[in-house]
Amino acid sequence: MSKVLTADDIAKKGRAVARVLVADEISKEGVAILESALEVVYDPDITAANLLSIIGEFDALLVRSRTKVTKEVFKVGKRLKLVGRAGVGVDNIDLPAATEAGVLVINSPEGNTASAAEHAIALMFSLARMVPAADASMKAGKWERNKFLGTELFNKTLGIVGLGKVGGRVAQAGQAVGMKVIAYDPLISAERAERLNIQSVTLDEIWKRSDFISLHTPKTRETANLINDEVIAKLKPGVRIINAARGGIIDETALANAIRDGKIAGAALDVFDQEPPAPESPLMQLAEKVVLTPHLGASTVEAQFNVAIDLAEQIRDYMTGGMVRSPVNLPFMRPEIMKELGRFIWLAEAMGAMAGELCEGAVRTVEITVHGSLAQKDVSPLAIAALRGLFASKIETVTYVNAQLIAKNHGIKVKEIRTEDSASDYDEVCVTVSGDESTAAVSGTVLAHNEAIITKINEFPINLTPQRYMLFTSHRDQPGMVARVAGILGKFDINISTMSVARRGVRQEAVMVMTLDDPIKPELVKELTQDSGIHMARFVTLDNVSPVYE
Repeated sequence: MSKVLTADDIAKKGRAVARVLVADEISKEGVAILESALEVVYDPDITAANLLSIIGEFDALLVRSRTKVTKEVFKVGKRLKLVGRAGVGVDNIDLPAATEAGVLVINSPEGNTASAAEHAIALMFSLARMVPAADASMKAGKWERNKFLGTELFNKTLGIVGLGKVGGRVAQAGQAVGMKVIAYDPLISAERAERLNIQSVTLDEIWKRSDFISLHTPKTRETANLINDEVIAKLKPGVRIINAARGGIIDETALANAIRDGKIAGAALDVFDQEPPAPESPLMQLAEKVVLTPHLGASTVEAQFNVAIDLAEQIRDYMTGGMVRSPVNLPFMRPEIMKELGRFIWLAEAMGAMAGELCEGAVRTVEITVHGSLAQKDVSPLAIAALRGLFASKIETVTYVNAQLIAKNHGIKVKEIRTEDSASDYDEVCVTVSGDESTAAVSGTVLAHNEAIITKINEFPINLTPQRYMLFTSHRDQPGMVARVAGILGKFDINISTMSVARRGVRQEAVMVMTLDDPIKPELVKELTQDSGIHMARFVTLDNVSPVYE
């Protein structure tokens, strides 16, 4: 590897080529790729203070999970054009700040799939046979055969939460040792699960039937503290839990209490709500009942090599005028397409997010219908944008590049329909998402002054400007309904920004959309649905929809 440059070296050199700061450890092969076209500063131990002091001199930044790329980094890093994360998760990067600053964030989502799956499998085996504790006992000079009585995996039920690439590999390993595999994934169809010889079930069935539960889902609003006291009460006695996905999916205090009380036989965790966990964490007091590793899911020679090579190639290509494969916060679109479709791309993505929340059951089909002059253009980017909006809150690694492949892998049929006939004088897009239990259709257009609006929700005409936080409800049109919904929002200290209402007729079925200044918690939605006059309530956020078109 070439000589490491210091801040003094930077000051002395000219700016003939773009500069990239490698702020975490990567393989020498990855550094060599960067050095083939860029000026590289390799400082894998850089502190947060030193990062802020020199980031203003760099065009690109490469990190893993150690370095935090905060809002302050983007404020100081005026030259930054690109931040690359060697791995999948971008929890350590402030994505809204990056987008606001016009900085592209990329990752390398494929390189550590095998390593992450194998570590989850290793945790499951280690937990079942108490391998780490037995090893420690032996090395302490003891011979405690009777203490470490394990359990077989054979013929046990393995519940997988999240049947993506990692979850799929873990499921195959479970099948290989004779386990009965069931899985919950809101995006997987029963037919695809059947092809994989996996039974697709509800979350409640996972909790009630599983002897082992392995989590493979990103941390989102829906999955934060997914396993909590309420869920633990539903679990099969003696269950064992494995989490090598994301910290914060499990309420660690509730988990520790349940293990201590004997409700849960044990747990194996590679990720934690706080990393590293505090020494006083209750998990540290559970001895051989838990297996704990320091976020090693991607810590293999092969994974580190793969993610470094992939990310280095993307950074090199982008900084020398090329394209990237795995953008996180900006679309992968050609400028000429953007010029033609403009705000319709953002609108399609927002409508995909809305229709996906309003549709119930596993998604089967996504239909994008365009009316008017749009039908004469290449509208495939609208379909891609709608799919990204649909998947954004459910799949951490979805991008404009892989949205169609994700749909295909989940057995979702995508249809594009063009018609030059329009019921209005303007171009219009309709995104229809059909699931096992219901269908949701959202239509919209972009007005002459470039304002994107929603014109119809299912059969209800409406005039709605999509906002970051929205509450959708359906109810019978009758006096007092608006006040009842507003009252519950007020109880939870949620401020209403605007309100749009559509109805079939007087005292008939109605749809109401309130845009909000604050996000809302599942408890609020639950309280709304318990109101006898409210037939449906859904919270929709556009946090994960790219704001670049706004």
